[in-house]
Amino acid sequence: MIQWENDENALPIVSWCADADDLTKAQARNLANHPALRERVCLMPDAHVGYGMPIGGVIACADAVIPNAVGVDIGCGMGTVKTNLRVEQLGGMAQLRDIVNAIKARIPVGEGHARREALDWEGFESWRDSLAGGEVPAWCTPQGDKLDHHNLGTLGGGNHFIEIQKSESGEVWVMLHSGSRNLGQRIATHYHKAAQALNAEMGAALPDPQLAWLPSEHELGAAYIRDMNTALAYARENRRIMMACVQEVLAGFFPDIEYSFEVNIHHNYAALETHNGVSYWIHRKGATSAKAGETGIIPGSMGTASYIVEGLGSERSFQSCSHGAGRRLGRGQANRTLTLEECNAAMQGIVYDRFSLSRTKGADGQKLHDLSEAPPAYKDINMVIAAEDDLVKPLVRLTPLAVVKG
Repeated sequence: MIQWENDENALPIVSWCADADDLTKAQARNLANHPALRERVCLMPDAHVGYGMPIGGVIACADAVIPNAVGVDIGCGMGTVKTNLRVEQLGGMAQLRDIVNAIKARIPVGEGHARREALDWEGFESWRDSLAGGEVPAWCTPQGDKLDHHNLGTLGGGNHFIEIQKSESGEVWVMLHSGSRNLGQRIATHYHKAAQALNAEMGAALPDPQLAWLPSEHELGAAYIRDMNTALAYARENRRIMMACVQEVLAGFFPDIEYSFEVNIHHNYAALETHNGVSYWIHRKGATSAKAGETGIIPGSMGTASYIVEGLGSERSFQSCSHGAGRRLGRGQANRTLTLEECNAAMQGIVYDRFSLSRTKGADGQKLHDLSEAPPAYKDINMVIAAEDDLVKPLVRLTPLAVVKG
């Protein structure tokens, strides 16, 4: 952990990220000069640049919420479950390929891919009841409402994944990563624009227009908190449905399979918490809660290890830890600088779909392979875990056997 030198009137910046780039540092300094922030700005070891606030950042706000400090994929998070299978019971890569194909037949994967059938969820009705006759927010359109029903139980794209993994002792686990899909994006975009307009009315001085904020007691702040919490519940349900599907798929191959140690957590959210006797809206954008004794999940890339961890309750980080390995290369940069050969080599022995073509074009005008999620695009997960040994204790180290990518 390091504390950076900062302006005299700015909040301190405490970082567990030794290799933060200049853009990430600039965003942290903007936060340190934000009028709604208190105490300190924290950067986890996986920190990298995001919209307004670094991904891998943790902040405390006094009576305020910042939509872009939660992010557009509200409630994005992790799920995991342990099985009673041993790795030697799996029928090698051929059977793992069959399992991957069966999962993809049950769960739509990739951005823009929804279920043909709409799924209902009691949270939709609960949210409408919470309006208490008030005006329906502009983000909730008939088209969006329909999409939300069809997106339940879908993986999405980007860095979302489903993995079959093994522990160092040979146990088989399932892990997945997904969030609130289009619902969270619509909520985030709507309230960020509302915050910008409100801040202009207030004459609020912002270090960055991407960091517009809402007073938590203002009707707009209360509405954002209400809708954010709905997106969090939706994201949790989305992961639950997918995990149930994967469990059913595995049961088709292994009728005697049993499951235990299920975890389902967020890493893009804000919550009202008490730290050192003071209530703050703690924003974790690409960061995970790590209260003392709390179980967390810190995944690596699609070809590297993931960790089940136990929180140590460090107040220095507002009881938080990293949410993953963190990007080393931007998406376009990865496509331009990595080679297909090195990325395939990094996936040796793992069942996965080959890297498809991207929208990025090379110097010859031809499309390059999409290598944005390949292992070399990410930081070393083992170094990330080592950098936060005062925040979490590793419990289980898991490595991938088969990967379904969004």
